[in-house]
Amino acid sequence: MKLARQVQGLLDGSFVDRRENILAFGNPGSGKTHLLSAIAHELIQQGRRVYFQPCSLLVQDLLIAKRDLKLSRVLKKLGRYEVLVIDDIGYVQQSREEMEVLFTLLADRYELGSVMLTSNLPFSQWESIFKDPMTTAAAIDRLVHHSVILELNMASYRLETAKRSTATTKATAAVGE
Repeated sequence: MKLARQVQGLLDGSFVDRRENILAFGNPGSGKTHLLSAIAHELIQQGRRVYFQPCSLLVQDLLIAKRDLKLSRVLKKLGRYEVLVIDDIGYVQQSREEMEVLFTLLADRYELGSVMLTSNLPFSQWESIFKDPMTTAAAIDRLVHHSVILELNMASYRLETAKRSTATTKATAAVGE
């Protein structure tokens, strides 16, 4: 019920006007990406500019821009979006250089635009993402300063669906015998 009330309050998009972040945490398959995609879709319907990309691909784009000395241009382009949706931060282990460009993006957006992100890692494990205690603390500090944290502590939807499918298949086979 608490999660439903939180989500309902986000659908009007006023958090974007306040430049607040939405941070969705939970187990794999708990619906984090689906939920933030639905919120992003509603924001787009309201005429807001939203950019969605998995963290791994976003980081690769930022690294290429840094290599080509175009990072500030890419950050400026991303700054035109009211909301950045970064999916699956921490899902794939990144190098220090990759996480430096991600931190640069988060620092650049601080209080200038909203970030919506999903992660299966709690903050206590984010040092494995940013590789350095100070960078980790600074990233978390910027993200949570103006944020709504959604905790999706539920079983995997995909796992539950697979279990039901297997049970149905077994029941059907038993009836056919």
